[in-house]
Amino acid sequence: MTETPRPKKTDLMNEAERDAYHAEKMRKKKIARDKLVAANQSEKGLLIVHTGKGKGKSTAAFGMVFRAIAHGFKVGIVQFVKGKWNTGERDILDHFPDQVTINAMGDGFTWETQDRQRDLAAARQAWDKARALIADPDYKMVLLDELNICLRYDYLPLDEVIETLRNRPVDTHVIVTGRNAKDELIEIADLVTEMTLIKHPFREQGVKAQAGIEF
Repeated sequence: MTETPRPKKTDLMNEAERDAYHAEKMRKKKIARDKLVAANQSEKGLLIVHTGKGKGKSTAAFGMVFRAIAHGFKVGIVQFVKGKWNTGERDILDHFPDQVTINAMGDGFTWETQDRQRDLAAARQAWDKARALIADPDYKMVLLDELNICLRYDYLPLDEVIETLRNRPVDTHVIVTGRNAKDELIEIADLVTEMTLIKHPFREQGVKAQAGIEF
C-alpha cells in the first residue's frame, strides 16, 4: 500500500505566512553563515585538483587563471598534453604577456604519439618547467594542465611530484587537472573537484570537439 506523502509545512500557509517563514529561515541561516565566515579568515596557497571523467576540468582551471589575472597576479601555465592544440584560451592569454607564462609542451595524447620514450621525455621537460615556475616567488598561481595523465601512465615519478607539490611556497596556488588523479595527490590537496560524466555529445551524438566548447 502506497502512503500518501505528508504535506510540507509551507503547503498549509498563505502567502503572507510563507513570506514570514522564509524571512525567519533566511535570518537564521545568515547568522550561522556569518559565524562560520568569521571563524575562517586564514589565507594560504592552495593545491587544487580537478579530476573525473566529466568535461570541464581544464575549463574550470582556466577560469581561475582568468580570475587571477584580473586581480593582477602573475600566472604560470604548463600544458603536459595539449601542446599541439590551438586553443582559444591560449590566444587570449597571449594578450597578457607581463602576467602569464604559458608553456604548451605536450606532444598530444599518448595514443597519438604511440612512442613511450617520446612521451617520457616530453613529460620530464614539462615537469622541469613546472618545478621552476612553482619555485619562482613571482608566480602567485601555477596551472599544471593534464599532469594527472602523465602520472597515470608513470611518465613521472609520483614521489617526486608529491614532494614538490607538498613543499611548494606557502603563498602559491597550484592547480592540477586530468582524470584519474592519484590517491596520494588527492590526499595532500586542499581542494578536490570530481567532474562526473552524465552526457557527452561526442559519445552519444557523434559531435566532434568544437571551437569555443572544447578548445
